[in-house]
Amino acid sequence: MARGSEKKERPHTRFHGRMESQGRVCAEPGCEEPGEFRAPPLEGAADGGGPGAFRWMCLKHVRAFNSRYNYFDGMTADEIHHAQRPLAGWERETRAFARAGAGDAGPRWADFSDPLDAIGARYRREVAPERRDGKPLSGQDRMSLKVLGLAADADRSALRKRYSELVRKYHPDRNGGDRSHEAMLQKVIAAYQQLRQAPAFA
Repeated sequence: MARGSEKKERPHTRFHGRMESQGRVCAEPGCEEPGEFRAPPLEGAADGGGPGAFRWMCLKHVRAFNSRYNYFDGMTADEIHHAQRPLAGWERETRAFARAGAGDAGPRWADFSDPLDAIGARYRREVAPERRDGKPLSGQDRMSLKVLGLAADADRSALRKRYSELVRKYHPDRNGGDRSHEAMLQKVIAAYQQLRQAPAFA
């Protein structure tokens, strides 16, 4: 009976946040239960300027820790008010994900009071050109044109010509049997097959 109750009290393997203890003991002084739940490091436990190692606790003590945790502990009223503003954090510059020299870096987040305005500005600056003949281009059309290195206004003749050039460039028979370009060749073939059936190239 005691064995069954012990199994019931132990959190399930898939209990949210639980990790096998592998010999770790709860960090709470005097507790000898397995340390299966992470908690932030103690204040001042950081070594070399980085964050300290996690503390590991049993379910009972990590619940107690969570119940008394207060993000705003030690902050002044002004600091708490500043942290609770709807736009808190949006003013900071974020790292650009585009490679250097890869074109327009887009608008700076800090130039806008509302993040949605920044997103809208980026979209307006990146709208792809339409065709002069007015034929619509789908998102897939644009991706295929990019694979082939063609402008949005290319016609069916330019499409066939470019396809022939790229097949000759990437085909193993034209590269001494070298098959390292086969992945690119497959992309070129797929892009051409998609575009030749698109309304813009009908």
